[in-house]
Amino acid sequence: MANIEPNITAAFIFALFACVASLAAIVLTGVFPLSTRPELKRPLGFALVVANCVLLGAVLYMSFGFGLAELRWTSVVIITGFALLFMPGLFNVWPSRWRDGTVGLTVVMAGLGVSVWALAGMA
Repeated sequence: MANIEPNITAAFIFALFACVASLAAIVLTGVFPLSTRPELKRPLGFALVVANCVLLGAVLYMSFGFGLAELRWTSVVIITGFALLFMPGLFNVWPSRWRDGTVGLTVVMAGLGVSVWALAGMA
């Protein structure tokens, strides 16, 4: 395994953050356009969407920075590909009320917030 990726711990950490970012991106793509989601047109729903987009951008930036600093670029590409490939399956297991409403955006925001906090602690 050391010939493929010598820093296996960093690979697992990056995989976790890639999965969080992929799942958040899947959830966020479902809320656009906002005109299709009446509960998200309200100020609280709009604030959740904006906060999630900002946090997703931060997680993407920080996790790819971490991945490129700690891993081989081929490992970053492969791990990201696996995350993008398998996270829709996890999304389909979620209850439907988590997928399309404020509850799901709150859960995603919590996951993204913890990810940003953890990535900032590693920097």
